[in-house]
This record gives sequence, structure tokens and C-alpha cells, in this order.
Amino acid sequence: MTPPPVRHGGRILADQLRILGADRVFCVPGESFLGLLDGLHDHAQAIQTVSCRHESGATNMAEAHAKLTGRPGIAAVTRGPGATNGANGLHTAFHDSTPMILFVGQVERAMMDRGAFQEMDYRRVFGEMAKWIAQIDDTARIPEYLSRAWATALAGRPGPVVLALPEETLEGEATVEDVRPHVPVESYPSPQALARLEELLARAENPVMVLGGPNWSPEAAEAAATVAEAQGLPVLTAFRRQDFIDQEHPHYAGTLGLGANAKLIRRIKEDCDLVLSVGCRFSEIASQGYTLLGVPNPRQSLIFVHPSPEEHGAVHHGALEIACGPAAFLEAAGALPRRAASPAIKEMRAEHEAFRAPPGKAPGALDLAECMTAMRRILPDDAIVSNGAGNYSVWLHRFFPHRRHRTQLAPTSGSMGYGVPAAVAAKLAHPDRPAVCVAGDGCFLMTAQELATAHQYAAPIISIVVNNGMYGTIRMHQERKHPGRVAATQLENPDFVTLAKAYRGDGERVERTEDFAPALERALAATGPGGRSYLIELTVDEEALTPVQTLSEARAQGEASLGARPEPADAIPPKEPEA
Repeated sequence: MTPPPVRHGGRILADQLRILGADRVFCVPGESFLGLLDGLHDHAQAIQTVSCRHESGATNMAEAHAKLTGRPGIAAVTRGPGATNGANGLHTAFHDSTPMILFVGQVERAMMDRGAFQEMDYRRVFGEMAKWIAQIDDTARIPEYLSRAWATALAGRPGPVVLALPEETLEGEATVEDVRPHVPVESYPSPQALARLEELLARAENPVMVLGGPNWSPEAAEAAATVAEAQGLPVLTAFRRQDFIDQEHPHYAGTLGLGANAKLIRRIKEDCDLVLSVGCRFSEIASQGYTLLGVPNPRQSLIFVHPSPEEHGAVHHGALEIACGPAAFLEAAGALPRRAASPAIKEMRAEHEAFRAPPGKAPGALDLAECMTAMRRILPDDAIVSNGAGNYSVWLHRFFPHRRHRTQLAPTSGSMGYGVPAAVAAKLAHPDRPAVCVAGDGCFLMTAQELATAHQYAAPIISIVVNNGMYGTIRMHQERKHPGRVAATQLENPDFVTLAKAYRGDGERVERTEDFAPALERALAATGPGGRSYLIELTVDEEALTPVQTLSEARAQGEASLGARPEPADAIPPKEPEA
């Protein structure tokens, strides 16, 4: 047997990434990991190294890439400021249960614990943002650490792993064997659990199935629809997991997100007697502030299916707990006897269709609801739509139905600035599919510089910038709590169309609803093969705060609430001193 060759640490690390199946590394280059960059040079045909313009762009691209591929997204950042900049995407990966590996350059070992240039203890810095954080001090142990990192990122509830890389580790040489390709470990429902599942479903009169969480695939999404049909279940999706089933499916009844259908929430709270949760953890948004089910004992019979044993009983205690992934569970559930359809399915579907129909009237000349429905008509079903955080996303999630799995890239962490890098990652992964970023004016400018990355790597995206001249979500809360006292939420924006052209793209401004559809058609044509990025700026009246409330109404709500409060102590005249 031929002994392994002598390699420097950066080459060893790059070799392991190739064996494990990484196809892209997103980075902002730094002198602290030059060895890794050198190693990746030898794998340029198999692993694309994407140089981004900010570390948050790199980590968010890696996170989006992982969602699209099911493999750990790989990002590399330099020490200190590079690491803290990259924390944004790491936080999103942790909350979204996305597998990811973040490599961080580290100071030389001989300089540690002296406050050396850009020195940080990453175990402390990222302690609540990663599943595992380690430092590789021995070049010969790189395959061991990376094998564990890859497996940990994918195991149970997937998430990010951080590996710190001292310079000597990457520059040092070693003779070491390579890792073997990773084989995921899968768990399955027991016969006893399936028998109990059948019993609970048979007794239920008004059940629902909720889809969410990690480890989904197109096959799992199809299996979920099949099980819903066989068991006669209405289907809901968790916050920003709306592409886990075709939203035109007759059993689909809505999403448990921000601005959810009030009729749907009332049905679950008052009428529903069983919730089959496949992957959904019922965190704050999906649980509507932990009010939907009851904590810790749900009012409904809860069947809780999640791959991580640690999630079982963490917030809600289920009538049946099954620790396995959605694909294995749905395969097993597909063998259950068929069940009569819930009589509520048609009613719930009708309520959902009424909810997602544009209300027909909006402040100003541009109606976002009509724009989102036009976007659905024009874009192909496989278009990938990304967004960050802000009130604008409520229109997108409500009025744009997803037809195929992994056409939605949206952070459940509620992170602004996610949309642009996610769209770039989507276009790199699927160059034949349109990648559309929908962003507010504040959200867009947090990562707009990644349009330069899109141009450099021939990954043209469509950016739809909703410009209302303010941080809309914060202004909403400001008006409700401190009506009329506007501070820090107004924005003076650049000329977005000119900005797009500066990044070698093109664009146009749309001020009327009827002008949006032709603009989107032009954007699709411009971003085709050999094309360039295209930006559509939507100028929106600031009164269009949400689909159901104007800015003036939010202020009136705040004034009414303020009038009901006791007068503050400093507004009460001091008592006259006694004689």
C-alpha cells in the first residue's frame, strides 16, 4: 500500500472538502488562511472559490447554498473582524437548522493568550451560535476534525460548526490518510410509534399537519402531499418554509408566519384536536408567541416528529414523540391505512384562497399585493425567490405562492440583508433558473455590495427593491408605542437604478402597479444566459405599512393605547407644600 504523500495543511483541508462533496467555498480572503486558498487552487475544477465583498455576504451565501443542496455550506473568513462580520450568516444557520462549516483563520499558537493582533477565543465568541466549535492545533488531525465537523453539521438538528485554523496548522506539513465519504445516519419510527400514530389519527376529528424544520428534499415534499391525501389532512407550513408543499395543492391551508390568517389561527386554537408536526419546532413565530398550542402541555394532541432528540420536550410535550427526519417518517406513514378526509379541508382551503387574494385597494399608485401576484404569473415555477427581513416580506409571503421545493430562501432568524447574497448563491447553484431577491430599501443596502460578486461570477440576479424611505417594521412599532415621535427610522436613499448600473447591471424605477409586470418581463430577459443583473425599484407610499394597516392607522392605534395609559409621574404637577 502506497503511503499518503506529504502535504501542507491547506492542501490536506482542501482535499478533505473535495472527498466529502463540497463544491463551493464562499470567502473574503485573509492572510490568516492563505494555506487553505493555496490548497483550493489545486481543486479549482471541482470546488469553486467565490470571493465575496463582505464576510456576512460569504456566510449568508454558504447558508443559502446549504439549503439548496442539503450539504454543509462552506465559508472561510479571516480572524477578528472577519469572524465577527461573518457571525450574521452563522446566526441564521443556527436558527434555520442549516448545515454549515465556517473556517476562521487564527493567530499563531505561540502568540495566543497575549492579546495578539486580531486574537479572539472563538469558543466564547460563537458559543451560542454553533453546534460545535473547535481549533485544529495539529496539522495531522485535519481529516479527523473535518470528518467530525461535517457529520456534526448534518446530524440530528443540523446547524453550523466553527473550526479555527492557526497559521501553523495550515502551513505545516504532515503525512496523513484522507477521510472516507460521509454516510448519513438515519433513524426510523418504531412499529410501536406507528401503531400509536394510527390510533391517534383514527380518533381525531379536526387534525392538521404542519411542515417545517430541516432535512427536507423534493422527494420528502412530494411524500408529505401523498400522506396528507391518504390521511385526509389539511396542511400548513411553518414560518418561511412555504415551499415544503405545492401551495396550489387542494389540502394546503396556509402558513404559520408573521401576519398569519386570523381565521386559520382561530381554527387551530379552538377547533383543532390533533397537530401532526413534521419537523416544525413551533418556535416563537410559528407558535404565534407560544400561544397556539399551550406550553408545556398542548391543548391539542401533538404528534411531534423531529430528527433531534434534544428538541423533544424542550418546549411542548407531545402525545407522541418520534425522533427521526421527515423523509423516513413520511415513508413509514405512507403505509398507514387510508383515513377519511377531514371535513374542514375545503373550508380551510377556501379561507386561505380568500386570504391571499389582493384586497384591491392600497395607499398610493403602487399596490404591492398586485405586484406579488403578477410576479407569480410571470416567473416560472422553478424560480428561486429570496428575501431578508422587513414588513415588505409580509406581502411576498402572503401573495406569492410557491409551487416547488426549494424555491424560497428566507431566514427564520429574521435577518436583514439576507436576500442579495442568497440570490447570488442560488444563481451560482442553479444558473438555469431565475434568482429573484425581494428586499426593502433598508434591507437591500445592507448587502448590496454583493452585486459586485454577482457580476464577477456571471450570476445575474433580479433585485426588487421596495422603497418606502424608512425602516418600515421599526416605524410600525414606533408609531404603535410612541405615536408621532419618529426617530431614526427615516431613510435618505441613493438612486437605486444608478447604483445597479454602477455594479454593471441595469434597472428601472416603477411607480405604478400596471408598470410592474412589463418591468419584470424585461428583468427576466436581461438576466438570461450571458446577461447581467437587473434591479426594479418599487416606489411605495409610506402609508402602505402592512397589507392590513396603514401608517396613519398604526399611529391612531398608538394614540388610543397611549390615552388608556396612566399619566406618567413627571407629567403630574408637584403637590403644593403644606403651610
